[in-house]
Amino acid sequence: MKSAITATARYLPERIFTNADMEKLVDTNDEWIRTRTGISERRFVVPGQATADMGTRVTQQLLERSGYSPEEIDVIIVATITPDLLFPSTAALIQNNLGAKNAWGFDLSGACTGFLFALETGAKLVESGKYSKVVVIGADTMSSILNFEDRNTCVLFGDGAGAVLLEPSLNQSGIIDAKLHLDGSGSKYLFMPAGGSLKPASAETVANKEHYVQQDGKAVFKVAAKGMADVSLEILERNNFNGSDVTLFIPHQANKRIIDITSKRCGFHEDQVVINIGKYGNTTAGTIPIGIDESVEKGKLRSGDLLLLAAFGAGYSWGSMLIRW
Repeated sequence: MKSAITATARYLPERIFTNADMEKLVDTNDEWIRTRTGISERRFVVPGQATADMGTRVTQQLLERSGYSPEEIDVIIVATITPDLLFPSTAALIQNNLGAKNAWGFDLSGACTGFLFALETGAKLVESGKYSKVVVIGADTMSSILNFEDRNTCVLFGDGAGAVLLEPSLNQSGIIDAKLHLDGSGSKYLFMPAGGSLKPASAETVANKEHYVQQDGKAVFKVAAKGMADVSLEILERNNFNGSDVTLFIPHQANKRIIDITSKRCGFHEDQVVINIGKYGNTTAGTIPIGIDESVEKGKLRSGDLLLLAAFGAGYSWGSMLIRW
């Protein structure tokens, strides 16, 4: 049995922060941000809004498009590094908001590769034959962990959510293969120092601004550019495909230069590659499902098309996935 994506949805907060807005907060400028990252603007939630709210909204859209009721959902998996609370899970909050009383679920922390990790997990639950409707959400409220005095990180990220519904495939469509990796030796280059059990919140950690994203940009860029390209080529070769066989490539949207390097190595032309980082920035676990839904809406994905997904993020974590649409 294969698992197939049967519905997609996305949610982006209405509040837009342009590069000009960022110039008012930190010592940066529009040209510097655009030339190094490809980002022109990003979305931020309003006060009081968080990951569960975005996840609820995007799942409501998903159900409307699929025609199912909340009670028909079997499992809810939320890929996020910005849960509303350490516990209960964001999945539990979304389940309650929806009234999905028959669903169980959990959060999955895989950073920028989180959606791929969650999609593979959800697919295996469907393929087991025990579950028939699994909602997989990628959502992050990155504005909640950004230091708006650090120009090296605060300009990179945005808030957003995307979701897909997984069901048993009724034809030849579905997830073909996934190649996922984790290397914890990279943890020191992209992380949040405090807030966990190792360094619980205290007056000292707050004063030292340790509850924000910290990143060694040069170190991450170097391994991300190679890792995302390598894993994309590996999964194509393992399944006897090449770049010309791929209808659409939806990469994680962390940096346009990384996307360009990966696309060039795989031999993709411009029309094959989805790039929306300019509008949204890096929404972490949200980038790929947002890109999938935009592609569906624009008619870029049709039955029988070959879709390639790829991501690289903190952990280090990285991976790719092949899907027959």
